[in-house]
Amino acid sequence: MLFAEPFAAGRGLTPWLRLLLVLLVLPAAARAANDDERFAQLVRLASDDRAVRQEVLQQLGRSRDGRLVAFFAAYQQGDAYVHNGRVVLCPKFQEIEGRKMAPLSDPLSANPLSGPDGSPLVVPAGELKSMSPSGRERRAVNDVIRRLEVWSPQLDTRLAAIRQFGNSKKSEFLEPLDELVEADVPDVVRDRAIESIALIELGSENFTDSPEKRMAAAARLGEICSAPAVPILESLLKTPESLAPQEREAFAKALETIEWYQWKIARVQNLFQGLSLGSVLILVALGLAIIFGQMGVINMAHGELMMIGAYATYEIQMLFGHTPDNPVNLFFVVALPAAFLSAALVGWLIELLVVRHLYGRPLETLLATWGVGLILIQAVRMRYGDNIGVNSPDWLIGRFEPIQDLIIPYNRIFIVGLCATCVLAISAIMNRTRPGLLIRATVQNRETAESLGINTRRTDGLTFALGAGLAGIAGYAWTLIGTVAPEMGQGQIVDAFLVVVTGGVGELAGTVLAGLGLGVLNKVIEPAMGSAIWAKVILLLLVIAFIQWKPAGLFPPKGRLADV
Repeated sequence: MLFAEPFAAGRGLTPWLRLLLVLLVLPAAARAANDDERFAQLVRLASDDRAVRQEVLQQLGRSRDGRLVAFFAAYQQGDAYVHNGRVVLCPKFQEIEGRKMAPLSDPLSANPLSGPDGSPLVVPAGELKSMSPSGRERRAVNDVIRRLEVWSPQLDTRLAAIRQFGNSKKSEFLEPLDELVEADVPDVVRDRAIESIALIELGSENFTDSPEKRMAAAARLGEICSAPAVPILESLLKTPESLAPQEREAFAKALETIEWYQWKIARVQNLFQGLSLGSVLILVALGLAIIFGQMGVINMAHGELMMIGAYATYEIQMLFGHTPDNPVNLFFVVALPAAFLSAALVGWLIELLVVRHLYGRPLETLLATWGVGLILIQAVRMRYGDNIGVNSPDWLIGRFEPIQDLIIPYNRIFIVGLCATCVLAISAIMNRTRPGLLIRATVQNRETAESLGINTRRTDGLTFALGAGLAGIAGYAWTLIGTVAPEMGQGQIVDAFLVVVTGGVGELAGTVLAGLGLGVLNKVIEPAMGSAIWAKVILLLLVIAFIQWKPAGLFPPKGRLADV
């Protein structure tokens, strides 16, 4: 009788329209009936009878309803209640006109419930009956959550739960994993379930008397090059006397196959990390290559200009009100020009007030810009304190896996793309625009440029501002991968000078090649040395040896330093 009216209303329709109506209505009816049954089960969790609660937990654990994961998390935290015979959620109470009120949410979707007038349902806290598991039941609830996570609507949650089953090596999880394999699930979920089953069959003590099953599991893990199988196989091969010859051979073969694949993946991973690190170095050094290479100014405040860009990004984040709970991803788009312009303005002021009066006096310029850097650090510390946090936009959070076990973070890809864009933009500005022509003319021969009517003073300010703005973009990118603090630039200035000197002072191509080369070399040396510090030491020694061989770097310097 529930759907009598819709079907009655459809009697005058054609058979095809009636069939379409049935196809649309029945799934919705099935979902509604399923939800009603689920709500009835949840209410029974508030029963005073422990046996009833245990029975309901077992039923819900076998329900394959991934929505219950969030409910049970709230249930354990004491945020679940019964109101008018229905289970509701209330994670936080409110004080309204001196009364403690409870905004209610749906236990399955966590969406706010609505009252009769359509507004959010808020009731007095006294109308709620608290429900939460007892101390003995918490372990059972944890088991239910682990079983339900493999059916979660969130793919990452499902895959992590399946991997956790496999790593546990407990045979009790074979049943839910077998259900996953037989169910209609995405291929990646089924493959992860098959891998976890093989891990359990290989590592569980319950299969020590089943060598055929263990060898089959090892062969399967070897075929898929499963990284979690490595410690299990290594542990088994540590006691070869407890294994039959066939088992030892099968385990050793699987381990060799997996380790060879993981070695290749590690090399590719190191290469990408080196490229992303090199991109960061290029972003830091690009502005320095212009200021130091084109103008002959040793700007020790370059790291602080990078800091200005990072703090400008923070200010834009605060202006837009971006937080992880309230994402306003547009802030990161606006922050890019803001970081560039703020750092460029500070750089222009440094050139106007300090550097302009010290051209041709490199030692005084070095000391003066170092002092300016200290002033900027202390000013920022007085304004912001020691550390702040910049939250990445949602579209740069996460990673993807193009091939098995090769993890590529989105933020690193963005930095590589930003670096490439900046390099192309600077190349276009320097070679295809009038400001770039003026900069090159002033650098190559100041007297001739002045005689042709070029305002070299203004060109100097423009050049310094451009280099400073690029440092601001480097700070903007750094907020994605590093800590934002007043001294953040101090750790980057040495690496930036290494890149510029190695590539050739004033040469854009040399800066790009040196940045990528030093970044890749650092990531190649680091695994071999087993320490990031020793990798830095070896890299510095290599740079020193290279400079001894080619004092001018990869490309000879041009501009005001050419004759020094």
